[in-house]
Amino acid sequence: MAAPRFDRTRIQAFLELAGDRLDGEWLLVGGGAAAAWFSPSRTTEDVDLIGLGGTQAERFALMDLAVAASLPVEAVNSAADFFVRRVEGWRDRLVVLHRGARGTIYRPDATLFLLLKIGRLSEVDLADCLALIDHGDPIERERVQSAIDALAATDDEDAAARRTRLCAALTR
Repeated sequence: MAAPRFDRTRIQAFLELAGDRLDGEWLLVGGGAAAAWFSPSRTTEDVDLIGLGGTQAERFALMDLAVAASLPVEAVNSAADFFVRRVEGWRDRLVVLHRGARGTIYRPDATLFLLLKIGRLSEVDLADCLALIDHGDPIERERVQSAIDALAATDDEDAAARRTRLCAALTR
C-alpha cells in the first residue's frame, strides 16, 4: 500500500479529529506544521505529532487514532519529541494551532521550527525554512545563526551549500 500524502486540508481534518479524540497537549512539527501554518501547497507523507506528556500511552493513543481514521500507523510519527526536548526553552515557543473538545494542538514558533530543521537540513527542510523566513513571523535570528554555527563541520558540499543559503536568508 502506498503511503498517504497529506495536504493542508487532510492535515487540518486530522488535527480536528485529534483535538476531539486525544486528551492533553500535542505538538505538530515538520512538514505538517509547514502545511498547516505558512506553506499551503506543502504536502507530507506523515504527520509528526508529539504528545507533550512524553508518555507511551500518548504514542499508543496516537496510533489508535490513526487506525480509527483508516490510516496506517506509519502515517503518524512521534519520534521528533527527541529533537524537540533537546532545544532549550522549547515549551515557551509553542503557539496554539487548534483546540478540540479534549486536546490542544500546538505548532512551534518560527525560531523553534528553524532550530528543529537545521540539524538535518535536507532540500525539503531548506525549502521549508526559506518559506518560513519569507512568511515574516518573528525569528530570533541570532539564536538560529548560533545554532547553525555550532553544527559539526560537514564534508557534504550540498549540505554546506544549504547551510550557507539558510544563513544568507537569515541576514536579509
